Amino acid sequence: MSNSLFDKLYSPEQFKVQGEKLLALISTHVENTTSAKNAKTLIWNTPNKELQFWEGFLKDGNDEDFFPEILKRTTHTHHPKYVGHQVSAPAPITLLTTLTSALLNNGMAVYEMGMSPSAIEKIVTSLICNKIGYNDKSSGLLTSGGSLANLTALLAARKAKIEHDVWNEGYKEPLGVMVCEQAHYCIDRAAKIMGLGEKGIIKIPSNEDFSMDVTQLESYYKAASAKGIKIFAIVGSAPSTATGAYDDLETIADFALEKNLWFHVDGAHGGAAIYSDKYKYLLNGIEKSDSMVIDGHKMMLMPALTTALLFKNKQHAQNTFSQKADYLLNDTDEGDWINSGKKTFECTKNMMCMHWYVLFKFYGENIFNEFVTNQYNLAKDFETLLKNDSNFELAASPMSNILCFRYVAKGFSDSTLNELNTMLRTELLKDGEFYLVQTKLNDKLYLRTSLMNPFTRINHLNLLITKIKINAQVLLNRL
Repeated sequence: MSNSLFDKLYSPEQFKVQGEKLLALISTHVENTTSAKNAKTLIWNTPNKELQFWEGFLKDGNDEDFFPEILKRTTHTHHPKYVGHQVSAPAPITLLTTLTSALLNNGMAVYEMGMSPSAIEKIVTSLICNKIGYNDKSSGLLTSGGSLANLTALLAARKAKIEHDVWNEGYKEPLGVMVCEQAHYCIDRAAKIMGLGEKGIIKIPSNEDFSMDVTQLESYYKAASAKGIKIFAIVGSAPSTATGAYDDLETIADFALEKNLWFHVDGAHGGAAIYSDKYKYLLNGIEKSDSMVIDGHKMMLMPALTTALLFKNKQHAQNTFSQKADYLLNDTDEGDWINSGKKTFECTKNMMCMHWYVLFKFYGENIFNEFVTNQYNLAKDFETLLKNDSNFELAASPMSNILCFRYVAKGFSDSTLNELNTMLRTELLKDGEFYLVQTKLNDKLYLRTSLMNPFTRINHLNLLITKIKINAQVLLNRL
């Protein structure tokens, strides 16, 4: 490759031109989506047709059209009618922190490759630990997503609660983790990655509201122990992914203390409720947890992926991984917080701490209070709309901003109604005005909304109900 190509690739002038065009394009996109000037949340295309488009674009597409096509051919989380997956409509300022992180490309495994972000991450995690109610012995870290954070927490739990050195010596006895059957699948996946196997995942049944049935903790603990399984941790969901149900963290905390178990809270989605004056009661008991996870890219208005993993005792964060790369991780007098590589799977980690810091600095904690409170309130208002319409049935009363419901019609079996609601979701997807997902609970298919967008209003949800009812009447004639 000639130097002239490198000169072009790194040209400040060319970057400035490209950057100004993109920022103008994104600004217009944010304006048109948040205000719903764009009629659709997504323009649906089949997988094969989308693949064909991008194969053709790589060969013949105009360079100038790349970013416009990306914006056009993706799901718009900033649109008020986006009520689908649990990802935020990121605050535009976090685009700038993402840009800065990508340009600087500091890996953060060791302090000299991440001086500012290392200090910023310590400040951010200390603020969150304080909000949880941990003492000054606590600490935390940021990592790439809730799945990785939950796995790391369970590894820390195993190291803290199992007497022999599993990390270096392997298992000497079957181990187990207790968790609600409605918990996010990443807990199941983490346990299997750790080699616990299916028998090592002790799934506690849920109540009618889909939260953990804590009255059955003792019996399931005894049954597992009788099989020779050494239970070392229990996980509380705050909330579960499918339904948004919060487990009774107070009772789980007391049970963990009684049995000498590690108590971990998966607050990836709803841990941000600690900032809500109205809804923080849902997290009563988290101050008794040994560790907790909160996703910034869910209810804290940040881009994916950035997750906070907090420990009541910072020693557990520092001791989870015992292997050491001597050329990188030298002991220092300043403390282990300066070398992120000691505490995470990640060696090269982007400067995700800037997203948290800039929102705390520019807008303060109240931005999270307002956002979480508004979205949880909206789910309650949506519940009222659905309850007042005989064409709909709720899976459960919402505890968070996640609500599951289905269209019902007299004289049709559950299997037929499952088919109908699946078809309704497909029709909505193809139409593109709204975007929502689906889930199955107790063999019933439900439409599932996650109210993630601060610009979604009750009138938008009323329009969604109307659209579903119109489509249902057409589809019922086909069944």
